[in-house]
Amino acid sequence: MTEAVFWTVLALLGYAYAGYPVLAWTLARLRPRVVLRRGGQPSVTLIVVARNGERWIEDKLDNCLTLDYPHDQLDVVLVLDGSTDATAARARAFESPRVEIVECGPRRGKAACLNEAVTRASGDILVFTDVRQRLDAAAIRNLVMNFADEKVGAVSAELLRDPGRDGFTSGMDLYWRYEKWLRANEARFASSVGVTGGTYALRRECYRPIPEGTILDDVLIPMNVVAQGLRVVFDRTAIARDMPASSRSRERRHRIRAIAGNCQLLLQQPALLIPWRNPVWLQFVSHRLLRLFVPFLLFAALVANFILAAESHAYQLLLIGQLMLYIIALLGVLLPEAQRLNLIRVPTTFLLLNWFAVLGLLSFARHRRSQP
Repeated sequence: MTEAVFWTVLALLGYAYAGYPVLAWTLARLRPRVVLRRGGQPSVTLIVVARNGERWIEDKLDNCLTLDYPHDQLDVVLVLDGSTDATAARARAFESPRVEIVECGPRRGKAACLNEAVTRASGDILVFTDVRQRLDAAAIRNLVMNFADEKVGAVSAELLRDPGRDGFTSGMDLYWRYEKWLRANEARFASSVGVTGGTYALRRECYRPIPEGTILDDVLIPMNVVAQGLRVVFDRTAIARDMPASSRSRERRHRIRAIAGNCQLLLQQPALLIPWRNPVWLQFVSHRLLRLFVPFLLFAALVANFILAAESHAYQLLLIGQLMLYIIALLGVLLPEAQRLNLIRVPTTFLLLNWFAVLGLLSFARHRRSQP
């Protein structure tokens, strides 16, 4: 029984990080679904939800208003979610007829603000973008070209981050490139499960109001699109730019929130677990759901290996390999400078992300009713 558990756990771990990516890559090449892209100039509303974004708001609005897109076809809805700094004052200084500013008094949460923004939007295409990201001049034009295909309901932009300087941020850059590659392959043969939250576009008629308190709006909104029988695709020519990958403390907060959001999503949308109800069931289970269990699979593999090590030299070698992985990761945590070496950076990033996942699960268990 212990041996069966050990090899089953290893198989699941291998599938999560290697098997499924290979499967997605293979399906993308054997069953590609080409997106019909054609030039057009539908009306577009850029939606920005910000809270205490005084550092970025002026650059953001200037960026939005100077994009390479007909000015009479592009406007902005800015929702300020209980800002307590100078964000509102700096935004009002623009005094542009193409910018509508909505100020919320008490903080309502991003989901409620998105619902409010959509009711005020006039564009046929909605582009959701965060206050920090800068869009390349042709980003909107490239995003809307995908909607010439009537099967496309949402389009994720390509988010480029400045390379990190330290070991941890370099490790996160590597992980982010892996994630984008996987999403792009999912979109080629069907649809990606989520989008790049920093910038993505949506047909206005595809938007469905989301529950207040929703954590992962950038997953629930595109999943609602898929439920309508439309595709969520990925466009590498539509580029948004961001600051370097997060510091460890910021990434910790982000991962805890993301894992809690995945748990919340399962409670809100249990139909996602039913193959005949979820058109992207394979992607959802393989890419999203299985990742929740990886920390527990790692623990099970270690315990089972300890038990089996008494039976053969082969299992002893496997145990040594596992222990070395954790020792290397611990070295990377204690000596951040050591993460400049790939040999240390990759295991450290991998195990830190899974530790953050554990914290996310605990956070969700403790605060299921709290608002994000």
